[in-house]
Amino acid sequence: MGMIESLKNGTTTTQQKSMERVVLLCVRTPQLTNQQVTDYLDELAFLAETAGAETVRTFTQNMNNPDSRTYMGSGKLEEIRDFISDYNEGARDMEDTEITTAIVDDELSPMQQKNMEQVLGVMVLDRTLLILDIFASRARTAHAKTQVELAQYQYLLPRLTRMWTHLERQKGGIGMRGPGEKQIETDRRIILDKISLLKEELKHIDRQSVTQRQNRGKMVRVALVGYTNVGKSTLMNAISKSNVFAENKLFATLDTTVRKVVVDNLPFLMADTVGFIRKLPTGLVESFKSTLDEVREADVLLHVIDVSHPCFEQQIEVVEKTIHELDDREKPTVLIFNKIDAFSFVKKDDDDLSAMKRENYSLEDLKKIWMAKGKRCVFISAKEKFNFDELRKTVYEEVKKVHVKRFPYNDFLYDLVEEEK
Repeated sequence: MGMIESLKNGTTTTQQKSMERVVLLCVRTPQLTNQQVTDYLDELAFLAETAGAETVRTFTQNMNNPDSRTYMGSGKLEEIRDFISDYNEGARDMEDTEITTAIVDDELSPMQQKNMEQVLGVMVLDRTLLILDIFASRARTAHAKTQVELAQYQYLLPRLTRMWTHLERQKGGIGMRGPGEKQIETDRRIILDKISLLKEELKHIDRQSVTQRQNRGKMVRVALVGYTNVGKSTLMNAISKSNVFAENKLFATLDTTVRKVVVDNLPFLMADTVGFIRKLPTGLVESFKSTLDEVREADVLLHVIDVSHPCFEQQIEVVEKTIHELDDREKPTVLIFNKIDAFSFVKKDDDDLSAMKRENYSLEDLKKIWMAKGKRCVFISAKEKFNFDELRKTVYEEVKKVHVKRFPYNDFLYDLVEEEK
């Protein structure tokens, strides 16, 4: 997780150590339940694993609000510092990897980050920096790299004071006398110039993307959206018979992939988009504007959901909120509950009088619950290609509705197709 050091050296390429050891920190406010805190820390641990780190231990503290100066209370920070110190002393004796980083499940202010590092004696990363680091390691194309680099510099700018205090000295020497300029001011100006340049590059890329979308004609556009790591890319590969990179890690896909798909002689364009996540950094949303334009310009949204995840309902809310912020227009949306092969669906016995729990729901129970909410939904396994006939039928019907409105003179062709069936 070396984004800061790489930025100092003038590059945004992340050089990660093999399996760094980290601790995770989280403040539990009254609005959060124990289960939510557990799920949030599990997700943070998954993010750390994706970035190449192994979680040694997690620390939580109950507070009404995070401390404005140190995030956690002084007593808790001392407890964490003592644990890290004892662990590293034992690791040195065994020639093992020491704890080098503490990761916080919130965005920290520069002052909080600085004060925590002084107490803990290790590097402190917040959730935003961790996600940026993962994006930097995952970026493959020039487009994605430019987007990530812009978000990195925007994150870095307000933190220059903390990073460059050891370089704050006036320039001098023969021929260099004068008011001078502090190193931090020089670096701030350089970064502001870099941000301006990257924004211009992204504007140029955006214009190219708009041209590409216009060249696709008036074909119906379908966008796969959803929380990160729910199986969008796997589903894209299965439907379009393409070879989009898919992996059981967060943010495996950063670049939008568009493929032409034909279902029952009805062609349309399908786009695989970057996954959403809780507390997605604002800078990334802005930087990935052109990528998210595929969501804005889509005619139909296929909202992919990992039904095996214990908090999939909250993930649905996060995605729906993000989509609404991107585009408040109502669009035809199909909920695709994926990974049903990983869900037990253990039915509760009829003579069991205890309350119905989520893990006791059968597949039919879940269908009734979500269909009762007025949602059109399909339950599938993209990996096992289970229930794909129903999926294709549902997608075909939604695309057809848009296609008929756009090309009403072709309506009789659909009737011919239906008669042939």
